[in-house]
Amino acid sequence: MRPTPFPPGHTPAAPRDLVGIGIGPFNLSLAALAHPLPGLDTAFYEQRPAFEWHPGLLIEGARIQVPFLADLVTLADPASDWSFLNYLKARDRLFPFYFAERFHIQRAEYDAYCRWVAQNLPALHFGHQIDAVRWNPERALFDIDFTRLGTDGEAEALGRTHTRNVVLGIGTEPHVPEPLRPLTGAPGVPVLHAADYLHHRDALLTAGHITVVGSGQSGAEIFLDLLRRRPPGRERLHWIGRTAAFAPMEYSKLGLEHFTPDYTRYFHALAEPVRDQLITSQWQLHKGIDAGTLAAIHDELYRRSLHSGWPDAVLTPGVRVRTAGRVAATKVELHLEHVEQGTRSRLTTDAVVLATGYRERPLTALLAGLDPYLRRDSHERPRVDEQFRLVLDPSVTATGCHVYVQNAELHTHGVGTPDLGLAAWRSATILNAVTGTEPYPLPARTAFTTFGLTPQPQVPPPGRRVTLTPLVDQR
Repeated sequence: MRPTPFPPGHTPAAPRDLVGIGIGPFNLSLAALAHPLPGLDTAFYEQRPAFEWHPGLLIEGARIQVPFLADLVTLADPASDWSFLNYLKARDRLFPFYFAERFHIQRAEYDAYCRWVAQNLPALHFGHQIDAVRWNPERALFDIDFTRLGTDGEAEALGRTHTRNVVLGIGTEPHVPEPLRPLTGAPGVPVLHAADYLHHRDALLTAGHITVVGSGQSGAEIFLDLLRRRPPGRERLHWIGRTAAFAPMEYSKLGLEHFTPDYTRYFHALAEPVRDQLITSQWQLHKGIDAGTLAAIHDELYRRSLHSGWPDAVLTPGVRVRTAGRVAATKVELHLEHVEQGTRSRLTTDAVVLATGYRERPLTALLAGLDPYLRRDSHERPRVDEQFRLVLDPSVTATGCHVYVQNAELHTHGVGTPDLGLAAWRSATILNAVTGTEPYPLPARTAFTTFGLTPQPQVPPPGRRVTLTPLVDQR
């Protein structure tokens, strides 16, 4: 098949204003907010054939950990056509939602909402694999090469587009700790990451003994789901995690102010060593377990204890897996160490679910063509400025062209980086910077807490006043 060099209706003479790479919730938010802006030419590319959001973890009843107002657009534009409430209206579900009185919606409903947006935005191009991003100094533009994939995932055509701005939203990938990597993918005993849980749940339930590794929200949800599906008295479940306790997520109102633009700006202004130290100490802000999930686990265990004695379920925090191996091709042996006791033991199990979290997808391969222009910190991580732009050589940025990142700036912007509640604000910040105007006015203050003794820059400037229109006297 002869490759087509450019997508239909687009020529090299017409560079785009913005190209997004990856279509997860964050770039979907950007696409939704960009859609109504007149004269802004955008395109978003995704390798997968359609939008999907953690399909292996859409467990029945599991809820997202942010209110429904943290949709793709509302916190930047409450009147947007792409809000969650407008999705409900389009599906004739506003009144049922109103009476349900649910501030936190189910994961499956959030996924359905995102798919509704993705199916209706014209700038999205699924089945497109990005091959290279390069800076073209002659044209003062970014060149983006891609491969259009067929329904079978095979290469169908080659293409190239040019753009003034790139937004990387390639997301995260499942993380498997080094001691457990030899176990995954081999035949026999099922050892899988939580990301694939629902795809293999039926097979897991046939196992005699199941171990869940990981003390975060996914580990708790999977343990609860397995517990509910195992017969009383014969649960044969083991749940272990590295943290000292199966700890609840920090969800106090002032604690949640760490997920505001105010805190993000404060964090970005800190010294690099201080930021790195904070990230490791703030795990309970975003890696703890929802208190409702912990309560549901305890309720289920207590209910089973009423008639069948203590459930055959072991919950042990403060444990790390030192090494692991297969035993006679039918079982897995985990070599454990209790961090506080300093003791070691072995656990033999028939199946393992690794709720060991996600890591940012490395940008190295994708940005190889930009490496000469990329500025890095002392740990060789890309530097990211306050407006979510990679710090590039002045020869690039002087042209007004930039590369933005979404959910790849934890080291520079803090714990709010992966939080859905900051998606619309970050997208609006990017679009304001790209357009050089202010299509989405942003709040000057978002938290009651004052972070730090030195005032941080605010966006927009605090001197801007709001003019009120006086009410007409109706008497």
